[in-house]
Amino acid sequence: MEPKRFAESELIINEDGSCFHLHLRPEFLADKVILVGDPARVDTVAQHFDTKEFEVSSREFHTITGTYKGKRITAQSHGIGCDNIDIVANELDTLANIDYNTRMEKPEHRTLTMVRIGTCGGLQPYTPTGSFIASVKSIGFDGLLNFYAGRNEVCDLKLEEAFKKHMNWNPLLAAPYVAQADAQLIDQIAGEEMVRGYTIACGGFYGPQGRILRADIADPKQNEKVESFEYDGMRICNFEMESSALAGLASLLGHRAMTCCMVIANRYAQEMNTNYKNSIDTLIQLVLDRI
Repeated sequence: MEPKRFAESELIINEDGSCFHLHLRPEFLADKVILVGDPARVDTVAQHFDTKEFEVSSREFHTITGTYKGKRITAQSHGIGCDNIDIVANELDTLANIDYNTRMEKPEHRTLTMVRIGTCGGLQPYTPTGSFIASVKSIGFDGLLNFYAGRNEVCDLKLEEAFKKHMNWNPLLAAPYVAQADAQLIDQIAGEEMVRGYTIACGGFYGPQGRILRADIADPKQNEKVESFEYDGMRICNFEMESSALAGLASLLGHRAMTCCMVIANRYAQEMNTNYKNSIDTLIQLVLDRI
């Protein structure tokens, strides 16, 4: 197969040789990447680094590359939502696998290891606030992966059908897709400290997660049905907003990826911890040690 060349309109490179949104140049991307939503949390991750070699910020995208116990690591923020993951995952892949000088795909594939550390809402009685959840498979409510060829080859189609049947899926909504995290990476990072289960990645924080404020939601029993769904001995443990896009795009692009989250709200018990920023550092240190 002929190597691809990518036009200026498709691969947008800034004048300083950096990718369009992240403003990151290829030489500053490590093979190990920790992804976080909040740009300020990049500093929380990087405060553990032994050395820092590079830092850049653009919009919600904040990057610091350095070393931790001899491991070169890039800490990268992505903001909120699967649409932002579409930007970050694709641009990180271009930095790894496209020659920015020639705009040609590199002959040898470079595989990135990407671990997203986030916060989430727990959906089961065994996922109270403060617990850690590793997303084995993520059900995307956002529809992002449906725009990409090959989505069926990297998704769990049987789980998709079982979930749609259980939910009596509304055809007005985007078709849900089930993306799978890298199994070896899950074992490497999750250990005994994390609950393993399914995750739903929502396309919003309020209505898509069943929150009712002044606007009613289309299916008032949505969360009740989500909480009761079981497949292959595993339940849906949490809501968050990025894991499906990360797992799906990583699979399509040949990278290793997973999401692990700390529960800051338990929807089942209607509890919320607003002081989570002081305690998520435990999860960050765990991931840094294991990545």
